Amino acid sequence: MIEASDDFKTRLENAKQSDPWQFGFAIIHKNDNTLIGTCGFPGPPDSNGVAEIAYGIAPAFQSRGYATEAAKALIDFATKDPRVKTICAHTLAEENASASVLKKCGLTKIGDAIDSENGLTVWRWEKRA
Repeated sequence: MIEASDDFKTRLENAKQSDPWQFGFAIIHKNDNTLIGTCGFPGPPDSNGVAEIAYGIAPAFQSRGYATEAAKALIDFATKDPRVKTICAHTLAEENASASVLKKCGLTKIGDAIDSENGLTVWRWEKRA
C-alpha cells in the first residue's frame, strides 16, 4: 500500500479544482489496470523556478523501468511550464535505484541536503530545464 502524507491529504480535502502541481498522478499498469505507484510534484515551481519531482513504485513492480518512465514524464511536463528553470529531486544519501533513475533522466547529484520532514541527510539532484 502507498501512503499519503498528512500535508497531501489536507491539500486534497481543501482543493477547489484539479492541479497537477499539487496532486500528482497515479501510475497505472496498462495490462492489468492496477495502481502500481504515484508521481508528482510537492508543489508548484518556487520563486527561483525550481520544480521538484517525486515518484514511488510498489515493490512488486520495481526494477522494470516504471520509475524512470514516471520521472521522465514529470520532467517533460515541468519543462513545458515557462516558470520552470530547474528540475530537482532528492534521494537517500546512497547509491540506490532512485539515484540510478535520476542519472538516466539527466539529473546530476549536486550535494547533500537535509530532508525537512524527518531531518535525514539526503542527496539533491538537479537538471536545467
